[in-house]
Amino acid sequence: MSATDAGPRTSHLAPVWFSVTDLQVASGEGCWITTVEGDRYLDFTSGIAVTSTGHCHPAVVEAIRAEAGRFVHAQVNCYRHDLLEPLAELLDTITPAGIDTFFYCNSGAEATEGAVKLARQATGRPNVIVFQGSFHGRTHLAMAMTTSKTSYRAGHHTLPGGVFPAPFPHTVGTGLSEDEAVAQALDGVRYLLASQTAPTETAAMILEPVLGEGGYHPAPAAFLRGLREICDEHGILFVADEVQSGFCRTGRMFAIEESGVRPDILVMAKGIASGFPFAAIGAPAELMDRWPVGSHGGTYGGNPMGCAAAIATIGVLTADGFLANVNARGDQLRAGLREVASRHPVLADVRGPGLMVAAEFRDPATGAPDAGRTAAVIGHCRDEARLLLMGAGTWGNVIRFMPPLVVDDAEMALAVDAVAAAVDATA
Repeated sequence: MSATDAGPRTSHLAPVWFSVTDLQVASGEGCWITTVEGDRYLDFTSGIAVTSTGHCHPAVVEAIRAEAGRFVHAQVNCYRHDLLEPLAELLDTITPAGIDTFFYCNSGAEATEGAVKLARQATGRPNVIVFQGSFHGRTHLAMAMTTSKTSYRAGHHTLPGGVFPAPFPHTVGTGLSEDEAVAQALDGVRYLLASQTAPTETAAMILEPVLGEGGYHPAPAAFLRGLREICDEHGILFVADEVQSGFCRTGRMFAIEESGVRPDILVMAKGIASGFPFAAIGAPAELMDRWPVGSHGGTYGGNPMGCAAAIATIGVLTADGFLANVNARGDQLRAGLREVASRHPVLADVRGPGLMVAAEFRDPATGAPDAGRTAAVIGHCRDEARLLLMGAGTWGNVIRFMPPLVVDDAEMALAVDAVAAAVDATA
């Protein structure tokens, strides 16, 4: 159907983006956005967990402003600007032990695909294992690696091969204890290696330590340790996709730290630069050295303004007391949501570390996912309390809370009150 057949076109933007709201925004500051009409909204989406230091943090704004006056684009193949190495040195100090060498790119999907490319190059093996409920991006290989919803993949087949989904340990709605779920999922990984992708053909396992689009499910430490053991047994690389969970979102710099598991490759994006498009892949130097020179690259990777934004962001995140506030506000949020759950059994589970928190809604009588109630609560918060939230989960029955990490106790109290009122009103 042509544009003429469909009626007059009201926008020249592609209609492919889904919309959480129809708000037209004019500015943002801290945890708040302001519309063109002058209405203020408390933003607990953070642009999908990106504005880690809040909207327009002064230190980040000034770093970008200053760098824009020196270089907007200093292409890394043509010459090297003076923020590339300082950012790499800074990342070396905050990433897990052994991750000491870095490649810069633009987005989480690009970093994920680059990590797989590195793993295949380094091992000489073709296949990768992903986990049920995963989201790794929307580019072609990343779509093949994404299993959280069919809507992310539908209409794009045939997708790249060599991707094998393994089970993720779930307890909510399954009747399993955590130990039982972990044992069952690890058995599933071993079965996959015996039945579909031989260890000698498996380059890597890639996992989000906390599932993002899949519903904010933290991977139990025992599961992560079990995967590390399997990888070590077979010479398989373990890739931690920390695109959404990284940079203090979970109350630690990286979520994988809680388990003590050492990844071979670390994927970083979203919160790394407070909203400037920037991403990175980290790995040991010995692993990075297996990439032939010139076999990977990118026009905009290591953009000087992006490096400046990332350095400034890390400076804010590592300041004294920053993580303490993240964890305190996370405790406040979970406590408030659990009080609501005590009065409304439809709120079946509250989970997640730091400020990567989920509220899952299920029918109390049947245990079935309740996407309708979830959407109603999100809509009530938006329309009645001017609180912006997003959903998640395969069944659309999870609200994910991902406020800017600079949120204060008063702002968190406003959000908790708004959710409580919404659950009451939609009963």
